[in-house]
Amino acid sequence: MSTQGLLTDRRFWPLFWTQFLGAFNDNVFKNALVILVTYRAWTVGGFSPEQIVALSAGLFILPFFLFSATAGQLADKYPKSQLVRYIKLAEIGIMGAAAVGFWLDSLPMLLAVLFFMGLQSAFFGPVKYGILPQLLGEDELVGGNAIIELGTFLSILAGTILAGVLIAMGDAGVTYVSLGVIVFAALGWLSSVCIPKVGAEAPDLKVVWNPITPTWETFRFTQKNRPVFLSILGVSWFWFFAASFMALFPSYCRDILHGDEHVITFLLTTFSLGVGIGSILCDRFSRGILELGLVPLGSIGMTVFAFDLFVVGHPYLSTDTPAELLGVSAFLNAPYSWRIIADLFLLSLFCGFYIVPLQTLVQERSEASHRSRTIAGNNILSALFMVLSSLMLMAFSKFDLGIPGMFFLLAALNAAVAIYIYTLIPEFMYRFLCWVVGNLIYNVRVEGHEKIPTEGAALMVSNHVTFIDWLVIAGACRRPVRLVMHYSFMKYPLFNRLCRRNGIIPIASAKEDPQVLEAAMNEIDAQLAAGNVVCIFPEGRLSVTGDMQDFKPGVERILARRPVPVIPVGLCGLWGSVFSRQKGNALGRALRHLRGRVQVVIGDPIPDPSVKAEALHARVSELRKCA
Repeated sequence: MSTQGLLTDRRFWPLFWTQFLGAFNDNVFKNALVILVTYRAWTVGGFSPEQIVALSAGLFILPFFLFSATAGQLADKYPKSQLVRYIKLAEIGIMGAAAVGFWLDSLPMLLAVLFFMGLQSAFFGPVKYGILPQLLGEDELVGGNAIIELGTFLSILAGTILAGVLIAMGDAGVTYVSLGVIVFAALGWLSSVCIPKVGAEAPDLKVVWNPITPTWETFRFTQKNRPVFLSILGVSWFWFFAASFMALFPSYCRDILHGDEHVITFLLTTFSLGVGIGSILCDRFSRGILELGLVPLGSIGMTVFAFDLFVVGHPYLSTDTPAELLGVSAFLNAPYSWRIIADLFLLSLFCGFYIVPLQTLVQERSEASHRSRTIAGNNILSALFMVLSSLMLMAFSKFDLGIPGMFFLLAALNAAVAIYIYTLIPEFMYRFLCWVVGNLIYNVRVEGHEKIPTEGAALMVSNHVTFIDWLVIAGACRRPVRLVMHYSFMKYPLFNRLCRRNGIIPIASAKEDPQVLEAAMNEIDAQLAAGNVVCIFPEGRLSVTGDMQDFKPGVERILARRPVPVIPVGLCGLWGSVFSRQKGNALGRALRHLRGRVQVVIGDPIPDPSVKAEALHARVSELRKCA
């Protein structure tokens, strides 16, 4: 189903609007409170307005540390659809208390409400992301996460803007905020009632109410699944990065760009729209599957455009500084304004490429019985990283780096974190190579991807046209594929590491190295025994004419040893590209075939393990003609 189709799908739209209205309501209240504290100079307990603003951020985040582990346990033990309704019902009561606090001008009461808002958000987080895999199919998860991310950032932006507009109206605006937060909470509850009922995923779980023990157990359990744990670290880093930029925006706009409050709103809108559009494009580029190759692409873009904001620096150093703050129209005519807007938009767009696959990976690869607790652990770490972001900004402000210097620091840290994660999990870079080949070098279209079984062993057989057929096939398959490649590729150290860490099996002919051949046969059998998909190129070498060569009998030996279904694959449109053995000008072929249409045609599985190499050759030939 398309991303747009999900918004009208009964399985998804109630959750989307429940999430959107909740995040929107949070930000209407939080920002209205911050503005009132700042401009009315509200104080309590001897704290200054600036200290109370900082305290407000801490009060909202504190419940994520204290109660996320408990929330994760409850979300695994009980039906999540039922929990959402209770959480949203509680929000109505909390917002009723907020209205009383505004009416009484009671800052202590409003701060207490802020804490309870954080509490209900802490309980909603594991439910929100944990229920998605129960509501949507595996091929819809990326799209669902993309829309949730889009809705989250747009709701934050809309809530921030509405709070500013209403509070600017004076006492009448405070009344509108008081009534509005109750209405929005009630609408959120009505949306939650429409969420389809789902079953509990760990009904026998014994809830431990002490928050420390389950939090520690959650982290210990998550660490056993290394890709999930490192992805959680990646998600937490995103919130560190995004929170830092959001915190720098007001000062950057006022002190560096000399823009007024409307320019701040304009830049925040640009940033939020960029994340939302990036999230939607992520779903489109992923083609309905979890495409981890977009994560390195996202981190590259985040680094490049954060660094360019540093390069722009102070745009008024070579011109006269404006005598007064600029409005949006004047800002658009100022030096470097469009470059700054492009940097912010593209930086946030690549943030969408980065965050959506990581969120999806955490959902897909977490054990269903522990999924909500894993997401709860993610929320705890993300909250911790946002606190660390604030501490970092406070610490480095003493070194007089300036805001452009902070952009450089964030770009450098982002690059370092990316290198660290991708070194530990080469799958990200491997998938990035697959994505580049399938979307930038070629325009790959896949036919019949649903014919690959979602689980269980299978042997894929394909024709062999170019040096990078393995990347084309790996990028076309929704399941991880163990590819068999000629051992000569392994003589390059970095390439050797990448291939071996991603399950690629080196092979040689009996004449070249019988020991490598025997080791390859044993590894192929082991992978099939483990229920994995293995892909081989039975021709044994690249085509020199563009036509298929005879299949070697090794495929029969594999099937005789381990009877599994055989999936024929035809590659079409690769001959003549720079990676094929067609003779001629390499540069001319590269340019002529850049983004050329390539088809990967996947045929029906052949259940007969006694099938002969000649019959498989004929079937692959038929698939090439069907393209």
